Amino acid sequence: MAIARPNLRILDLPWMMLLCLIAILGFGIMILYSAARGDMDPWASRQLLHILIGSIIMLVISLTDIRFWFQSAWWAYGLGIALLCMVHIVGVEGGLGAQRWLSIFGFRFQPSELMKICLLLVLARYYQLLHPNNINRWLSLLLPLCITGIAVLLIFLQPNLGTSVITTAVAAIVLFLAGVSWKKFFLAGLIVAAMLPIGWNFLHDYQKERVYTFLSPERDPLGTGYNIIQSKIAIGSGGISGKGLTQGTQTQLSFVPEKQTDFIFVIVAEELGFIGVATLLALYGGLLLGILMIAMRANSPFSRLMAGGVAGLLFIHLTINVGMVSGMLPVVGVPLPLLSYGGSSMISMLIGMGFVLNAHIYRDLKLPNVA
Repeated sequence: MAIARPNLRILDLPWMMLLCLIAILGFGIMILYSAARGDMDPWASRQLLHILIGSIIMLVISLTDIRFWFQSAWWAYGLGIALLCMVHIVGVEGGLGAQRWLSIFGFRFQPSELMKICLLLVLARYYQLLHPNNINRWLSLLLPLCITGIAVLLIFLQPNLGTSVITTAVAAIVLFLAGVSWKKFFLAGLIVAAMLPIGWNFLHDYQKERVYTFLSPERDPLGTGYNIIQSKIAIGSGGISGKGLTQGTQTQLSFVPEKQTDFIFVIVAEELGFIGVATLLALYGGLLLGILMIAMRANSPFSRLMAGGVAGLLFIHLTINVGMVSGMLPVVGVPLPLLSYGGSSMISMLIGMGFVLNAHIYRDLKLPNVA
């Protein structure tokens, strides 16, 4: 394979997307600084390291010949599955008995976060090579459903219900963008709805409790409902302009747990108010718009589906996290993308952004296609 020279022109780079990305990352460092009561340690300084590592990987991915990633898709998927299997064998146990992490050379990470990107790669490759006339044939759906099902099952058994649902949703977005008929999605929705009573019996007690808490957090205000009640108090107390950085009461006095990870949006709402929330959501909107513009301009299904899939992944994470901390969705432990503290989530999302940039830089390069 001859290595293609990247189509790099400074003025031609997707600056709106890049500036929104940089602004969100900076926003996150500012909020983590505030969460530590005006100190870079322990979260903001470590997050800067996560961003540095992720940015280097993002740059390498964006400049590497897109044909390399196209040919490596199955290898990436195999690596992701192998890491998920390792979690069940030698994984590190966390809260509530969940075994979701691997520790290699002192670095602890969640393979399920990386698996989302690996799944995007292999699905995008599959539909690049599939003839358009075959997309809606039931037989053509068998392989995508199998490779998605294997990944989702391994994640679900950790147990990690939230990530397994997100992984399923991301795969569904890729299938939809590839051209799978909405009728098949409607049928799948009916099947899922019919199986919900059966699936309920397979949930762990703490997962069922999260649903009960979502429906009525006041039933146990000092127990399972405590987090979401305090979160809503903090969000509502922010008002229009907020209380100011490091001045929040609910967050600074630790009434809101996990404020640096899953509930970081609460700090934004309490300390920066409606203006801060609107600014942050506008930045996310600009980032999503920039990614979608790259997807629409892509010349190959592989590039289009990769970029569109990353946009879907970002949107799902954003929607679930904001809905979760505001009481509109059950608490499922989903971080706010590119903002919450954590290496696995940050690096995986920046890897996804690397593939988006790759789709832009190599947009004129032809990929193998069905005859």
